[in-house]
Amino acid sequence: MKTDIIVVGGYGHVGGQICEQLAQYFPGKVYAAGRSLARAEQFCSRLDGKVKPLRIAVGEPLDLKQIEKAKLIVMCLDQEDTSFAKACLAAGVDYVDVSANGDFFAAMERLKQQENNLAGTAVLSVGLAPGLTNLLALKAAQSMDVASRVDIAIMLGLGDAHGQAAIEWTVDSLARSFAITERGIAREVNSFTEGSSTDFGFELGERTAYRFPFSDQQTLARTLKIPTVSTRLCFDSRPVTGLLRLLKAVGFGRLLGMKPIRNMTIQSFGKLKLGSARYAVKVTGYGKRGGADVVAEYALQGAREAEITAMTAVGVAKAVYENELPQGIFHVEQLFELDLYEHRLVLRLKGQHSELKGSVIANIQSWSRIQG
Repeated sequence: MKTDIIVVGGYGHVGGQICEQLAQYFPGKVYAAGRSLARAEQFCSRLDGKVKPLRIAVGEPLDLKQIEKAKLIVMCLDQEDTSFAKACLAAGVDYVDVSANGDFFAAMERLKQQENNLAGTAVLSVGLAPGLTNLLALKAAQSMDVASRVDIAIMLGLGDAHGQAAIEWTVDSLARSFAITERGIAREVNSFTEGSSTDFGFELGERTAYRFPFSDQQTLARTLKIPTVSTRLCFDSRPVTGLLRLLKAVGFGRLLGMKPIRNMTIQSFGKLKLGSARYAVKVTGYGKRGGADVVAEYALQGAREAEITAMTAVGVAKAVYENELPQGIFHVEQLFELDLYEHRLVLRLKGQHSELKGSVIANIQSWSRIQG
């Protein structure tokens, strides 16, 4: 009987929190997996047997015996190809992905089109961004008859604790160009350009955020069929946001291709503690309802981005573990919906009115407004 939950990257910054939270519901059935068995054992040693260690190295051939008792895999690592996910799904193991690699997601969507023997359910785009941003965009689109545009703005706190993989992704993304969708047509843009002012509300006020290659903007154009989608990023420290914009404008992004400068920048980001641990998200949808123009705004903020990412992942993972969901590969907004309250978010399966057990995401503030 398949009962185990394997969290790959389970002793990392986000994965460790996912393991601990899942173990509260399924003690003894959760495995913290990764390339280093010693690190997995060290992590599990303080959890009184509620989480067990396991060595699984993504990139190496998967031994199917390791997952023969697994009902669910939660993936917290970026991957280069779909071979691991494909092997899990072919073996009837459900799969939840907490990474944010847009190229990998596109490859997973191609896998969905090519394969008809996937016996499990895969849920992608699970976290803060992508994840909650996707669900807020869905909520905006549902508030109108036709959605023509969605703008997403994200503020991250430089005083927060960020995992090494997240820091490396952020630094590498500063040097990237990527495709966005405008009026249904793909356009290439450079990271940290084309600033736009966003009112995050609360006491945060107006911030200028810049284009950044979060995967939600590519995904939502396909899953919700919205002609124009953009995602921008800023930091809680206005001086640091402005400095990065200046450095990018004078060509610093090209220098990040040099390994010594890249490594130095990653180290600097890891040591930078100029701001707070606060994060904020603002999603604005534009469209028509009843023939009139309408604007729908949804916003939330909290502290410790890794914590809300883990809580979102746990809510999705529990739903996948405890329910019979359609087989195939989906993004979170294709299976789930989100209800907003002043100090909590509630996750529920699409078309169901009852909230999922254990799906309340607390320690946040949220607000919404629909005009038109």
